[in-house]
Amino acid sequence: MRNRYVILFVLLVLSTLPSFQAASAAHLTRAPAPQEQNSASKAASVHESLTLSELRRKYAETFKFRGPHVRQIALTFDDVPDPRFTPGVLAVLAKYHVKATFFVVGQRAEKHPELVRRIYREGHLIGNHSYNHPLFKNRELAYFKGQILRTAEIIHNLTGVHPRFIRPPYGEINEQQLKWVKSSGYKVINWNVDSKDWKGLSKEQVKANILSSAGPGSIILQHAGGGDGADLSGTVQALPEIIRTLQSHGYTFVDLSELLHIKGSR
Repeated sequence: MRNRYVILFVLLVLSTLPSFQAASAAHLTRAPAPQEQNSASKAASVHESLTLSELRRKYAETFKFRGPHVRQIALTFDDVPDPRFTPGVLAVLAKYHVKATFFVVGQRAEKHPELVRRIYREGHLIGNHSYNHPLFKNRELAYFKGQILRTAEIIHNLTGVHPRFIRPPYGEINEQQLKWVKSSGYKVINWNVDSKDWKGLSKEQVKANILSSAGPGSIILQHAGGGDGADLSGTVQALPEIIRTLQSHGYTFVDLSELLHIKGSR
């Protein structure tokens, strides 16, 4: 018992010494270890990253997903060119005298240049859908720029135009990339009606997904190209009925440039 009181007395005396107080304070306010700093930085980065909805609001003039509230609708087709499906879509659009917007993948354009020329020759608007369809949101800015500029050059060599409209694959983009898009005079175009046709849906399913959601100023996402094993026959088969139905409700079809009142190329 006596030893216990002695120890308590010594600790009490030490606690009054400046050197002991400084050491205690240093322990309580020590700098975090490197791994703790990295964890904190990552957490802050995640916390600070904006959602697509937040990015659309913050960069409303650069990031578009629908047009004004008018009885116009823009049909858009991703992942072109593809000789299995693009010609069928083009044939339907020509039959109904409808102009649409096609987002071109650079790597595919290199393989099927005549299809890109045909899209342009038939009066459709061409947009930039990256070089090989990566997910951009976790990529560095330099990688994003390289993909966009490489595809822009391919499209220009084939058509003579520089597209101003970019659709990032999967609709995903981060703020750093969006800032570059804005400063470079481009626009990012997503959509507000998703056909979900990339799932290989039937004609009736594609039609239902579109007609249940389309309205004034809608930008409709469809595909006229896909990967190995893709089946977009439902898209091609549904397109005539989609066009006729929406026209019967007083809608006209325009490309994105006309819908958004923004020049689509330069």
